[in-house]
Amino acid sequence: MTHTTTPLSPQREPELAGQTVVVIGGSAGIGLETARRALAEGADVILTGRDADRLRQAALELGARRTAAFDANDAASLEGFFQDLPTPIDHVMITAGGPHYGPLLEMDAAQVRQAISEHMVLALEVARNAAGKMRPGGTLLLMGGTGGRRVGRGLGIASAATAALPPFTAALALELAPVRVNLIAAGFVDTPLSASLLGDRLEERRNELRATLPIGRVVGPADVAALAVHLMSNTAITGATYDIDGGQQFVS
Repeated sequence: MTHTTTPLSPQREPELAGQTVVVIGGSAGIGLETARRALAEGADVILTGRDADRLRQAALELGARRTAAFDANDAASLEGFFQDLPTPIDHVMITAGGPHYGPLLEMDAAQVRQAISEHMVLALEVARNAAGKMRPGGTLLLMGGTGGRRVGRGLGIASAATAALPPFTAALALELAPVRVNLIAAGFVDTPLSASLLGDRLEERRNELRATLPIGRVVGPADVAALAVHLMSNTAITGATYDIDGGQQFVS
């Protein structure tokens, strides 16, 4: 798939000119598209990811100058990454990780702990390591979802993990101020992660959403990227949760 960058209107300045954006999990999907959008808005972007080859390809595609390949859930690697970063940085977006589904009674204790805490623990570790390098008014941007808000058979622990993220985000925003913390809660987004989860049911799900969503189309990573860049540039927003699911939670 090829992408084109829409030229900026000559009537306005780029929204992120002169700012540095770090995308943790930036080699594909929402992270990659956010990096693309941030670059188009004048930012210097640093991409990270676990897969060095995929990360290198993403950087070549975007023209990003800096990358770092490591597992964000490894505390030592994460700490080393931020220690080596030049200062200051403005925005950090975390897109690494994904939802955990499955029957509750089939999960062991370690799986439950991981499913509930994974996103929050990673966010805390990023916050601790990034706080001293971020400009006041910058953003720590987290990713969550809307699909788990309804308790249902097969969702398992996902509903509990989904419910925990908004108050966690608000509490972290108070502690990290004047750096801002916000949460994007997405529904189905047409990404490689979604494709891997759905397998041969992917096109069926796309067609279902096109027929039922109020917006009449499937939400894509570029939609989420546009919201992410807005949250980076609007310095009045902190501790907030922003839904982006095309109305999916109201019709599912």
